[in-house]
Amino acid sequence: MWIRAWNFLDRWLFGPLSLSPRPVGWLLRLLRYPYAVLRDLSQGQLNLRAMGLVYATFLSLVPLLAFSFAILKGFGAHRDLEPIIYEFFRPVGAAATEITARIMQFADNVSTGIVGSVGFALLLWTLIGTIKKVEDSFNYVWHVEQPRSFARRITEYVTLLIVGPLLLVGFLGLAHRALGSEPWQVIAHLPLLRKLVGLATGLEPYAMVTAIFTLVYMFVPNTRVRWQPALIGGVTAGILWAAVGTIFTAFVVYSTRLTIVYAGLAIIVAMLLWTYFGWLILLIGAQLSFYVQNPEYLRIGLRELRLSNVEVERVSLKIMYLVGRSHTQGSTTWTVSALSAELGLPGIAVAQLVATFEAAGLLLATDDERLLPGRDISHIRLQDILDVARNQKSGHAPTRDLALPPVDRLTRALDDAWRSCCQERTLGDLVAERG
Repeated sequence: MWIRAWNFLDRWLFGPLSLSPRPVGWLLRLLRYPYAVLRDLSQGQLNLRAMGLVYATFLSLVPLLAFSFAILKGFGAHRDLEPIIYEFFRPVGAAATEITARIMQFADNVSTGIVGSVGFALLLWTLIGTIKKVEDSFNYVWHVEQPRSFARRITEYVTLLIVGPLLLVGFLGLAHRALGSEPWQVIAHLPLLRKLVGLATGLEPYAMVTAIFTLVYMFVPNTRVRWQPALIGGVTAGILWAAVGTIFTAFVVYSTRLTIVYAGLAIIVAMLLWTYFGWLILLIGAQLSFYVQNPEYLRIGLRELRLSNVEVERVSLKIMYLVGRSHTQGSTTWTVSALSAELGLPGIAVAQLVATFEAAGLLLATDDERLLPGRDISHIRLQDILDVARNQKSGHAPTRDLALPPVDRLTRALDDAWRSCCQERTLGDLVAERG
């Protein structure tokens, strides 16, 4: 029943009516985004990654705060982290105060050297491993197959751990100083502005969460994320955070069964549930920002894209032709994203083929991700291009070479036919042909 329902929505939202310039077509195209996110949630992959991040969070929370303590103590601002932690756990109800106090105590003990240098090194390694798990989850959402290199990972993660707490506390300090200034106090006593100030103060935590989410969406995936899609995902995740947090708080307050069943463990259960919802909301926002930047993935979603053999050969020739032509004419060079937009294909399909041609020496990627021919196009035979396209390895063990003369004769004839068609023609010859 669910499969039929999803198929019905797929045909309805991506059918001919959705291409109409009338308002109904615009509405259907807009509805594709919540449909795609809900479909991905129903498949369970985002849920599983959110569950894994819950475990990683509780392993790394104390090391993260301890590392932040060690940095912020030099500025006398380490206690400014306490309201931030409390705001995160506030939806669990009255227990948020106790949870915040315990976490602050643990982090203070670690930062003062009680666990020793070896223990602190292990905690720091746990923290870096957790950040890597977060990056892997975002790379999965963004269909990024190549993670950061080890050197980049260490450099960028350590920079994030040092600069992040300073920026966060500095932002809060400037905001509080501005609110406490004399001109602001004079303005705040005006009746209308007093209400606006009260509203702004109530919205401040959610604005901070939205800003953090937006920055995370921009910088954590190992790909270029534009600020507009990141902001859309951040605003959506911030609204979900506020809504789900309110519902969760009401659930914790009015549900007596949780306390009766779990007794003293009820606080831990509430912490686990809220942390899971928090990561799930973060991944939902990341998924939405990905779809806003890459709408061609709306119908495919998180499913693995598989081109047919005919499509692989055709797309391979088109990629090499476009790169070779731009190189010959001296025009703007191509990137994977530009090729995917030109060919109307998801970037993952183009990226896989480009990586295959790079490995074969037929393409070369520059530091700024521009694609160039791997050698002179007059020395790249069309047979070489098709050979690479037809012989991509899937990672499976090779099949046993079973001799079947009728089948072998047919496959040899087909192979001789396409090689005869290509003969000794090169990519240069193909580019030189008139359209």
